[in-house]
Amino acid sequence: MQPNVQIGSHAGAIGAQQQKVLRSTYLLLALTMVPTVFGAFIGMATAGIVYQHPILTSLILLGAMIGLQYAIAANRNSGLGVVLLLTLTFILGWWLGPTLNIALSLRNGPQLIGIAAAGTGGILLVMSAIATTTKRDFSFMGKFLFVGMMVLLVAAIANMFLQIPALALTISCLAIMVFSLFLLHDVSRIVNGGETNYIMAATGVYISLWAIFVHLLHLLMALAGQRE
Repeated sequence: MQPNVQIGSHAGAIGAQQQKVLRSTYLLLALTMVPTVFGAFIGMATAGIVYQHPILTSLILLGAMIGLQYAIAANRNSGLGVVLLLTLTFILGWWLGPTLNIALSLRNGPQLIGIAAAGTGGILLVMSAIATTTKRDFSFMGKFLFVGMMVLLVAAIANMFLQIPALALTISCLAIMVFSLFLLHDVSRIVNGGETNYIMAATGVYISLWAIFVHLLHLLMALAGQRE
């Protein structure tokens, strides 16, 4: 995932405060890659825990993610908020580890991971460009996207038990679309002054990037993965 986006020549059209928040958001996103990668390596080494108890582990990690988001919001104006965000990114990196193991078991696994990372970065670039160049307020999408995310979450939890491949692919496709629009929504809020806290902004953008990468990788493995 490549969160380090250049604001470019369009930055002059954005207010000084919005520029500052946007710049701080991308810098913090770059920092979150460190615990994410570290967590992913640990997750790959301890993937047996997830393989033995996939549903329980996923529900515990989901609960931890939600709890940390509330904690970050409560401490968004202090350094503790940054520490909590980095903790969240470590946990999500660890959660990603087993998926990376599965991908790397494929003959073209490294290429698929690279494509997923490049695709995620490309989506961020496109959505950021749309938000910063048009300066249109996309905050109206927030409620619809939240409902869509809840529906996807319920469907994903249900499919942990149902194990329907077609449903899993559908969820991944819809998740990529929903979280791509979340990126547009979140960057738009920064550009238009709706979000002035870079910790909260970075949290929202990071979660969207993580979700896009995971689901894009799932799709690539299912549709283009080459088994040994």
